[in-house]
Amino acid sequence: MLFKRIFAATVVATLTFSTASFAQETPVFSLELNGATETEAGSCRLTYVAANRTGNALDRTAYEVAVFDSQGAVTRLLVLEFGDLIEGKTKILQFDLAGTPCGAISRIVVNDAAACVVAGSEAPICMQALTASSRTAIQFGI
Repeated sequence: MLFKRIFAATVVATLTFSTASFAQETPVFSLELNGATETEAGSCRLTYVAANRTGNALDRTAYEVAVFDSQGAVTRLLVLEFGDLIEGKTKILQFDLAGTPCGAISRIVVNDAAACVVAGSEAPICMQALTASSRTAIQFGI
């Protein structure tokens, strides 16, 4: 009976440790739309928080995004350059959408990775590991 309990406890501990290890090893590149404020010129300044937890240093990262108006129509496609991010790095960037007030934007969708360079070569990890979220009234996703 004691052997069965020890064996069961060992199995549970092993499964718990394996699950926790697997969860920690899942590569993630998170993009959060953290702020959207009006500039004095009447443009929308978008603040993004990018966090590289992919397990790779990213030499260059850029995303093509689509901006939607309040009617659901795409008003522009643009490329947001996030540059290089070492593994474990969090970077904050701001982009101004000239001539577009924040109230005119209903959502922003990541269309594709415009650049994803790892060790000098294009890599798929920037889209494969991407998660997107928003802390603003503007929806942001993939």
